[in-house]
Amino acid sequence: MSVAAVWERSLSSAGRGAPAGVGAARARTDRRVALVVGLGALMVVGVALLLVWVRLQAKHTGYQLSTARHLIHKLEQEQRELELEIATLTSPRRLETLARERLGMGPPAPGQVVSVP
Repeated sequence: MSVAAVWERSLSSAGRGAPAGVGAARARTDRRVALVVGLGALMVVGVALLLVWVRLQAKHTGYQLSTARHLIHKLEQEQRELELEIATLTSPRRLETLARERLGMGPPAPGQVVSVP
């Protein structure tokens, strides 16, 4: 015999010898129990969905953090390369070589240096 059949039999037998209002009271109680169980199940599903959403947000935030760290590393490397390029381009030895070769400059002659008081 199935659970549903046993449940039906117990409900029908409970109403046979009971006073007139007991069946209606039992039906209200059964509806209340069903409502409470339904709301409880709905709350459990809601909490489960909330937990799934929180996990997904944590993963998404982790991916964003990883991307940001990668970008920071790339930018720091680029900054080091640019600082090295600046140091190379402004080196006194390089500037002197460029002045001699491209501009034809040399050390000043004795009369070209003027001291300002």
